[in-house]
Amino acid sequence: MATALSTLPSHPVRLFPRILFVLDGTGHAGVTTRINALHTAAKDPTLTLFLHTVPVLAAALAELHTNGPSEPVWHPVQDPDHTVPWSWSPHP
Repeated sequence: MATALSTLPSHPVRLFPRILFVLDGTGHAGVTTRINALHTAAKDPTLTLFLHTVPVLAAALAELHTNGPSEPVWHPVQDPDHTVPWSWSPHP
């Protein structure tokens, strides 16, 4: 008889697969400013391990409405000039 422990995956399971920031209420310039502020905060050395483990992405609510949340409208805070789908991960 299998126990609960014997059915656990052998690879680590991420409890927090990603953090998604949905930005609204400031217009395009304000959204860009907020994404740049997140990028600046992501440079904090105390966040290096966390950001290596957990993808942190930001997108404008208007882009989500227009294109859909699965489209590459999300900006990784470590590289805000690029857009990726929400399922993106820096590690395959």
